[in-house]
Amino acid sequence: MSRIKKLPEEISRKIAAGEVIERPSSVVKELVENSLDAGATDIRVELLMGGKGLIRVTDNGHGMSLVDARLCFESHSTSKISREEDLDRITTLGFRGEALPSIAAVSRVVLKTAEPESSQGTLLEKEGIEVLKEADIAFPPGTSLEVKDLFFNLPARKKFLRSERAELSRIVKYLTYAALTRPGVRFTLTHGTRKVFDYPPVSQLKERIFQIYGKTLLEGLLEIDHQEGEHSLYGFTSRPPTARGDKKLQIFFVNDRPVRDNTLQAALNQAYKPFLEKNQFAAAFLFLNLPFSEVDVNVHPAKTEVRFRDARSVFSFVYRNIEQALLKAMGVKEVYPESQQQAPPPPVVAEELRPALGKEFVESQRYPPELFTFPVREKTAGPQVLGQYLKFYIIAADKEGILIIDQHNAHERVLFEQYTALDQEQAWPRKLALHPPLLELSPDQVVSLEENRMLLEEAGFQVDAMGGASYALKEYPDILSEKEAQGVFLALLEDVGQEKIDKKKHRLLATMACKTAIKAGEELALSKMAYLVEELFKTSNPALCPHGRPIIVRISQKEIEKGLGRHK
Repeated sequence: MSRIKKLPEEISRKIAAGEVIERPSSVVKELVENSLDAGATDIRVELLMGGKGLIRVTDNGHGMSLVDARLCFESHSTSKISREEDLDRITTLGFRGEALPSIAAVSRVVLKTAEPESSQGTLLEKEGIEVLKEADIAFPPGTSLEVKDLFFNLPARKKFLRSERAELSRIVKYLTYAALTRPGVRFTLTHGTRKVFDYPPVSQLKERIFQIYGKTLLEGLLEIDHQEGEHSLYGFTSRPPTARGDKKLQIFFVNDRPVRDNTLQAALNQAYKPFLEKNQFAAAFLFLNLPFSEVDVNVHPAKTEVRFRDARSVFSFVYRNIEQALLKAMGVKEVYPESQQQAPPPPVVAEELRPALGKEFVESQRYPPELFTFPVREKTAGPQVLGQYLKFYIIAADKEGILIIDQHNAHERVLFEQYTALDQEQAWPRKLALHPPLLELSPDQVVSLEENRMLLEEAGFQVDAMGGASYALKEYPDILSEKEAQGVFLALLEDVGQEKIDKKKHRLLATMACKTAIKAGEELALSKMAYLVEELFKTSNPALCPHGRPIIVRISQKEIEKGLGRHK
């Protein structure tokens, strides 16, 4: 008797659906890509419960006939490809022919659509694989697809969905990327009764960046525009010394498709190495276009990853053109001919530029000295501190050997414990801004603000909505300067929004400590170093910063003697 059985169609459809539809953002992605492929210039997304209750995507694209409306829910049905050769030159965003059947297999779907020349539209209502209703209706040209009760027939998968805010944040992130790829398309997102954003069509990418991220970010960007044959690189990256402490705004598009790719990220960060301090990263909105035959977009079910036919060539092209743009922007003469295909090793450029950029960069990033005043002490318990190395590390000694202490991580640990004590006592000193600075928040930052408003207010931050994406920073902790408060608040929106609820407070305090601690590269007087070391060893955990990074490396007396040939 055979043990192998062919699965019933209903089960196989659900398994296939799981490969494409993981969560509400997967549904939004597939539907919006279909709208864009249909030539839509106006796309409206409406949600309930972060997409878990309802997703409705409405567009003004070319729509479908009754026959196409029926076929679009059949497995492997598509208007995008017709023969095997087409797989090597995918020009549309969606093509697999599995999205709508997969969505319909795990939700209740209502499709309304009409072609431009048609006198009437089509209504098709499905639940799982069952067709509940089919009718002619009055409907304007375009398509509306309504997805209700996602995973209603897969309770095991449904329970693994995250909170309403977390799912909304994922959708906001995807739609932000989609809006960047198509500045000429209007994107509107509504969650319940609240309009999250409404981006009217604009003519240029920089106008779209302004709509989403605001004036401050845009003013710190450098334009990149280069073409070699069929390869082109266009977009915007940070103008040094402007930088961020993370890589969250490094956004890449390959042939107008948002992707995650290590090759592109490595090329960007390698090009910026001579221009930015350690652990500082450029923001980037980069569009790479190359022949469709040179990139495989089908390596991931959701097409969020790609495989390049010649990854080394892509790396070189991106790295070289970013580097040339940076050299030109910084007023440095190119060190090799434009026609030369291979860039010189990065260290050559670094040695040439760092003397000119280092001091200016450090000065621009250094916090006002009054924020970090240490009591002046001639001696500490034991005169342990010997000096500073590379303006990064404090060198100290104890009876067991030599200590190498990361000055930033050490101060971060000290501040974290001080801030924790203030928080537990609810004793944050606050400062009212006489002229509250305006912050322009991106949609995902607004979502994070709404989710964490109480936590932020407990830490001393209060903001008021001023209309659109503008928020006024009315109140902030008194330990911060106004400029610093803005940076810390924005960092908190990014960091805290990524954590689970039980870890949010720790993350908030750790981020505040990180942003207000002395920086690597800052020269310290011996008395300040001595005081910092003394305070470090009073903390509950001198070995690790609140983010889990090591603070101290010890070289024992035994290791020193062994290295010098004195070990017996």
